Amino acid sequence: MNYNYLRYFSVLAQLEHYTLAAARLGISQPSLSSAINHLETELGDVKLFEKVGRNIRLTEEGRFYQEKVDAALKELNDASLALRDSKTSAPVVIRMGFVSGTLDSTVAKEILSHIRQNERIRFRLTESSAEELMDLVREEKLDMAIVDTTNRDRSLHFRKLFQGNFCVALPKNHPFSKASSLSPQQIAREPQIVFNYDIENSFGQWASGTPIDERIVCTVNTAGAALSLVSEGVGICIMSEKCAIPHPGVTFVPIENWHQALYMCILYDKWLEPPVWGFVESLVKRLRNAQ
Repeated sequence: MNYNYLRYFSVLAQLEHYTLAAARLGISQPSLSSAINHLETELGDVKLFEKVGRNIRLTEEGRFYQEKVDAALKELNDASLALRDSKTSAPVVIRMGFVSGTLDSTVAKEILSHIRQNERIRFRLTESSAEELMDLVREEKLDMAIVDTTNRDRSLHFRKLFQGNFCVALPKNHPFSKASSLSPQQIAREPQIVFNYDIENSFGQWASGTPIDERIVCTVNTAGAALSLVSEGVGICIMSEKCAIPHPGVTFVPIENWHQALYMCILYDKWLEPPVWGFVESLVKRLRNAQ
């Protein structure tokens, strides 16, 4: 029996509304419907819900099952708490990855809040490109990652957090450094320093017809390294506004009509310990409210 299917059923049974339940769970409505269908099939084609106009309600079998499922989930949660409490010296490690520029004060405050709530919680943070972070999530070496792209890999689940803007980091003596804004086409032929593979691909779409690969002069892993190279005149660097931290010899100019969306990436159908899942839910809520 799939644990997440039981959790999805419990929430849907409480709300009796697919849209509201999917929103609370952070999944799509089709995913929720599919999970309930699988659960009903596993139970021998038992109908847990019935339609009432545009709404749904629990069947008699569904009400019986809700009572048993909620009790079982509570026992599992209590068992997890008891097991953790029996090992008071063992830390709870939350492994999170992030692309450059996303570990801001909002994320830091949520980390601090959870550390203060439970002194056993420890965080192991990894900064890398979105592709590398998604690989680490697939390999279960990370519990979650904040990334700036999605893909069609059904083993991963993405929840949109917010959308920001892009800017270009230029040496202060660059001819474009005094501009109020720039278009992608204006900077397409400039030597590029890349620290995020997905920005490189997005930029290639904006500057179509430009041999973008020939303009990449250096690739690094972090925004800090990129800014050091920009300040010495090695090239320019396109980055999110969150990465635009003041740096000697560097000027930041907004890029017109170009945005960056950030997502929380987790492994689909992977069971996460309650403290880890609680951190995911709290962080998603805080980041969405911070927009």
